[in-house]
Amino acid sequence: MISITFCGAAQEVTGSQHLLEVGDTRILLDCGLYQGRRADTYERNLALAFKPETLTAVILSHAHIDHLGNLPNLVKQGFEGPIYATAATADLARIMLADSGRIHEHDVRYVNKIRARHGEEPMEPLYTEADALACEHLFAGWGYHRWIPIAEGVRAILSEAGHILGSALPLVEINENGHTARVLFTGDLGRPDRPILEDPEPVPGADYIIMEGTYGDRRHEPIEEAKEKLLEAVRYICHTKGKLLIPAFSVGRTQEIVYTMHQSFLERELPPVPIYVDSPLSVNATDIFRTHPEAYDREAYQMMLAQGDAFGFERLTYVRSREESKTLNDRQGPMVIISASGMCEGGRILHHLIHSLDDERNLILFAGYQALHTLGRRILEGEKRVRIFGESYEVRAQVREISGFSAHADRGELLQWLEASTGEQRPHIFLVHGDPDQLQPLSRALQQRGYEVTIPRRGDSFAL
Repeated sequence: MISITFCGAAQEVTGSQHLLEVGDTRILLDCGLYQGRRADTYERNLALAFKPETLTAVILSHAHIDHLGNLPNLVKQGFEGPIYATAATADLARIMLADSGRIHEHDVRYVNKIRARHGEEPMEPLYTEADALACEHLFAGWGYHRWIPIAEGVRAILSEAGHILGSALPLVEINENGHTARVLFTGDLGRPDRPILEDPEPVPGADYIIMEGTYGDRRHEPIEEAKEKLLEAVRYICHTKGKLLIPAFSVGRTQEIVYTMHQSFLERELPPVPIYVDSPLSVNATDIFRTHPEAYDREAYQMMLAQGDAFGFERLTYVRSREESKTLNDRQGPMVIISASGMCEGGRILHHLIHSLDDERNLILFAGYQALHTLGRRILEGEKRVRIFGESYEVRAQVREISGFSAHADRGELLQWLEASTGEQRPHIFLVHGDPDQLQPLSRALQQRGYEVTIPRRGDSFAL
């Protein structure tokens, strides 16, 4: 019997984990970190819905923390099998997890100082950098379009997802008792005609598709409109002499924004303002982008050949040290600071927000999805006071949003990719990685096209 259990990212957009079982073979599709209210995340990320030691393998769709960030806990709790991913994802995963461990350690130290002042017991980090490093030897980098032997009668193959560098669409093929079943997982599906990366590939022949629906009821603005909004934000802080803070995922979003600014710089459209990428992880991730030009689309590859570096130009500074990061808070604007994390749930962006939120000259520009209950979502929805590390801060800075830089397919792009992958076939669709207000309209649209659709809840299991 074949079954699938949805252990995370079910009617929510973080903590991607889906368990596929075929007899004694147990495959975990993604092992993401749940991100949300601090009080909820700790216990939930520790309490895995399965016994890690019983897993045969993990297959990763890509290297974002909400898709791989709980691997250190998985390994700490007994998992010893291979972690399959593309070579670029494996390279990115190593730095992502180490950075995540450092952030957990640093944030807990900061929180514990505040807890000590209030007479509260200290907390322990979810995991440490050492825990993250313990995962490294399990990674098995794999190329696109090559079969991965998982177990007898079970194999998998990876196709281009077009979401971030190395992102993949894992297809698991199961041969059991003379019958073949194919389960396709989109991870995060990318968008066509985006800067840097190849377009998402259609993957035909699936009987079941676990499909993301982050933007199942939204359409993104065109990239040219997003570029103009970015330049408008820069012009705004040049006028107010303020700071433009862009919370951005270290892998994917940061490089795309930098790439777009580079293009604007070459076209003499970018106002003369210093730009800082303030995240050691973003710096390291950009170095990995530079080492994988085979993943670029034609335009990005030609830009690299012509300019030598698609991610570096005059007025752009990459910040590594904590000391240099701190000096940015004391400098006067105008300036642009691109910093992680993208949902403002950790990292250096929190310290920049602490020093910038109460100044109306500043602008917070969100260029990616903000999940429910995250700090980014609360700021975006207009809360006038927010808590960071247990302290309350007034929000007086201007807040704006750009959707055109999203690396997730919107409603139309999801439907376009699905039709290209299925043709006249109508596989069963499991909609995941989306809030209910996005999944329900997408489900109705799919049902109108003849698909059988299920929107699972966390913990739901289905026999296939």
